[in-house]
Amino acid sequence: MTTHRLERVSSADEAFVGLVRQLDADLAIRDGDENAFYAQFNGLEAIQHAVVLYLNEVPAACGAIKEYDATSAEVKRMFTAPEFRGNRLGAVVLSALEDWAEELGYERCILETGLRQPEAIRLYEREGFQRIPNYEPYKEMVNSVCFEKRLV
Repeated sequence: MTTHRLERVSSADEAFVGLVRQLDADLAIRDGDENAFYAQFNGLEAIQHAVVLYLNEVPAACGAIKEYDATSAEVKRMFTAPEFRGNRLGAVVLSALEDWAEELGYERCILETGLRQPEAIRLYEREGFQRIPNYEPYKEMVNSVCFEKRLV
């Protein structure tokens, strides 16, 4: 029997950092020459609110939120390890992040993903996120796709 648990952590959490390393390696391949641009906005220093989803006590997926502005939490560092994909873990992580953002008083979640991540786009659309015009710093990036979801 498969059991899962979600753990709220900081960006210094070892399991979170390990999953983010895998994410960064994947994005380096997908984004190619544009990776350096995106990487500058993906540091962990500003992230205080992250979650790790464990399957049978193995870190399987993660995500985080950070303040974008007084009313908006930005979803960051969403990732499911390849061996655990196809189990809708991203939806579980995303829901936990939305709940946390609402607890913290945010009115909406926003996020940026890339056209080279069609599975991420499908996840966000399936979970009720609406596409919005690209926000800073992604306004001029043709590969970027931005979304929002109202929490209240």
